Amino acid sequence: MYEDSWYSFVPEFQQQKRGTTSQSTGHRRRESLLQQPNGTTDRPNSIEPLSEILEQHEPDNSPPEATLARRAKSYSDLYDIVKALSKPDSKKKRRKRRKDSNWDALTVIEPKGREALPEEEELANDDVFRDELLQASQQEYLLYHDRLAMTERHLETLVEDTNSALELLESLCKSFRSVEDQTTSFRAQCDDLLSEQKRLQTLAEEVGTELEYYSYLENVTRRLNAPGASRLVDNSVFGEVLDNLDSCIAFMEKNPSYRDAETYLARYQALLTKALHLLEVGFTNRVEKVSSEISKQILATQSESARHALAYGRFEETLMESYSLIPNIQTVVLRAYDRAGQAKSGDPSFDTFSNTAKNLFQAYWTIRDRDLKPITQHDLDTFKAEVKELSVETAVRNYTKQCFERSYNEASLFGRIFALEPQFSSDSSSAFAALKPHKLSLVNGTNIAPVAANLQSVLGSSNLQTICNVVGWVTNEYLLLDYDEEETGFARHCRELTARLLTEHLWTFTDAVFEAEIAKSITKAVDPPDALKIGPLTNGVASSNAYPPVKRALELLVMFDQSMPKERCQRNSPVVYKIVKECIASLKRGEARIKSGKIGTDPDLFMIKNLLILKNELVSLEIGDVRDSVAGASGMQHFGQIWEALSPGNLIGLLTSFTGLSSVTSYIPGSSLWSRVSGSSTPTPEQMTKGNTNGVHGHQESQDASEQLDQMLRQSIVAFTQRWAGLFNDARARKLGAKNVTKVQKELDEMLDVAFSNQPEVVAKLKEAIQMNAQAQQSQEGNKITRV
Repeated sequence: MYEDSWYSFVPEFQQQKRGTTSQSTGHRRRESLLQQPNGTTDRPNSIEPLSEILEQHEPDNSPPEATLARRAKSYSDLYDIVKALSKPDSKKKRRKRRKDSNWDALTVIEPKGREALPEEEELANDDVFRDELLQASQQEYLLYHDRLAMTERHLETLVEDTNSALELLESLCKSFRSVEDQTTSFRAQCDDLLSEQKRLQTLAEEVGTELEYYSYLENVTRRLNAPGASRLVDNSVFGEVLDNLDSCIAFMEKNPSYRDAETYLARYQALLTKALHLLEVGFTNRVEKVSSEISKQILATQSESARHALAYGRFEETLMESYSLIPNIQTVVLRAYDRAGQAKSGDPSFDTFSNTAKNLFQAYWTIRDRDLKPITQHDLDTFKAEVKELSVETAVRNYTKQCFERSYNEASLFGRIFALEPQFSSDSSSAFAALKPHKLSLVNGTNIAPVAANLQSVLGSSNLQTICNVVGWVTNEYLLLDYDEEETGFARHCRELTARLLTEHLWTFTDAVFEAEIAKSITKAVDPPDALKIGPLTNGVASSNAYPPVKRALELLVMFDQSMPKERCQRNSPVVYKIVKECIASLKRGEARIKSGKIGTDPDLFMIKNLLILKNELVSLEIGDVRDSVAGASGMQHFGQIWEALSPGNLIGLLTSFTGLSSVTSYIPGSSLWSRVSGSSTPTPEQMTKGNTNGVHGHQESQDASEQLDQMLRQSIVAFTQRWAGLFNDARARKLGAKNVTKVQKELDEMLDVAFSNQPEVVAKLKEAIQMNAQAQQSQEGNKITRV
């Protein structure tokens, strides 16, 4: 804050003072060389303290010893220095140092010259010491006083400068206020001018932008009508031309009220069509040129690996050797479809681009099908040879794998050329729909018809089991993939092809073969009378003594379940429905033949036996739970479910009151079968015992085959138990013409043992039901006699 020169005069004065003092003692005796350097050089060697002065204890009223204060760093630091010097400790230190200095000051200096008198020496010394003490004690305060005076002057100067600066700033503020008041209106006018300028600039830009849509017509017309316009399709500029034309068309369609908008729109559309036509011609010529070279090389070689390398690797490499033709093709295709082949119908030029894309696809597939004709024909010849030499199943597997591999290769090549991987879609405007109508012999991602046609031509002359084996293999091999690792692109492509091959061709073909077999072996089957008899079981198989149409129905159900996925083997399957329905119709015809002729078979037991076998097969398979063969006691494992809800109390209540026949549903597992018939009333006992009642059959015709089966099974069980219960009651009552109880029991045992020789639980349940039925009939007759 202050310069060093402000304080330089004080030390100089002190040095000068000390210099004059040393000169005044020039007559003293020379100092001894043996004196210790602990004192000043200008004092004599022998200094003796005054004993009289040392013994005095008078109060010290002398001024404090002068000390040199540190220079203040700033004006605020000056107060801290003053405060520090005013502390008691600092006073004690100053007093101590002053005492020591006083002792030095009181030291008597021995004169060099003559010996002075004691009084003179004392007076001289007093004067000298007094002056020195006064000067030493006042030196610090004088310096401090000078500093304070200087600081005061400096602060006054600062205050004056500050006041003048404030006055100047105040005057400037007043000037600025006056200027602002004067320029407010001017600034408002300037803001209005700026806003108007921006509006005009924006309007000019809009007008200029819209004029570009008009001025571009002449430029693009000249470029597309130039003699070398066909070379433009292999240039990157062609993509910009298409984008600009599309933008101009969209602008004209958006602003039909603009001047000559319709005229410009028509001309731009014509130019866009011409540009796309040039692209079609350029692409077709390019593919034809590459194809002519590759096809000759394919015909010249017989190696399968060499043909594959030429048809895919070399063809792709040669076709891609262009500047911008393939990128321009991809640009046009992607203007109509996305990567998955879905249509971009929101584009105003979608119809134009999609039509061009279809033409490009057709030209490409036509050329590819022609060039790969030798390869596809070789595969077909190999397939036919394997059918004759090997089995049909082996030939079909090899041919299917070969076709799927070629389809994947073609789809990969198509995707790299057109940047498109069309997925299955039912939308008529999608890329899949655009590719599907092509009638080609080459198998690709959208054309699966050649594989289906060749397979059906071979399977048409094969038996039903072979067809089921082939369809089941295709389903399990490709459609029902169960890999732990991530699915590959080839596996995903094969799954899509398999789904279309099955749903569009093979499943329909298989259903037709099954329906023909059902009509041949079940509907139109003519069995001899011996087939209606229930013979003994063979090898303990429950279905070995079943009615032949029922056996065939079980075989068809197993084959259909093996060849189809679970979703197709549900109740809505037409094949399963027809098998069950025709089997029930065949059993009805057999029951009618038994009743009309003397065959020796109980018609109700015949129905129970065959219906239980059919029901058990449906339940065991669960229309999807495949079991190859069921033998022994396990063949009737589900029969217990029919009886598990049956109790003596239910049977007694059933037979004592014929109006409560709804409880008979406990014979069949699951929910009440009578309640499943919506809108139908509970049948009467007469309707239960008479299978040819029109009302009951009318309800049966309107239900599905499973309900018809349950209904007929229930009717047969009730009729059988009631009839045999009546025979037992007649035998016990010894009615006229009735057999004895032992004979009736023997006939029943023989009949049940033949029908259910390895199912003792079925025999026991039927006997139990007959016994409870007989008790119920006896109690009913007793009630009638009591009422009479």
